[in-house]
Amino acid sequence: QVQLVESAGGLVQAGGSLRLSCSASGSVDTIEYMAWYRQAPGKQREWVATQTNGGSRAYKDSVKGRFTISRDNAKNTVYLQMNSLEPEDTAVYYCAVDSRGSMYWGQGTQVTVSS
Repeated sequence: QVQLVESAGGLVQAGGSLRLSCSASGSVDTIEYMAWYRQAPGKQREWVATQTNGGSRAYKDSVKGRFTISRDNAKNTVYLQMNSLEPEDTAVYYCAVDSRGSMYWGQGTQVTVSS
């Protein structure tokens, strides 16, 4: 199993930046990719970004050019740098990992972007 602990989110004004981190522990050698998801009030959880073990990155269209996912494999930590934040980015953000076909989730952290 893999345990995930996310950093605190926060409140930021539109146009601002915020960086989230998520540290993994447990069976980290089984992780195949690390990702970020988010869930806005009244909406379904949606995928935001993924980075594979090989370093490939993918992003949801609406965050391309504004968000950057990165990993520090030595620390088993994944980051999400969020720039040019918009009110529509307000959501609870979750990190997730795939480990041998099973998904593990962080506890979620609130990001609020004020207009």
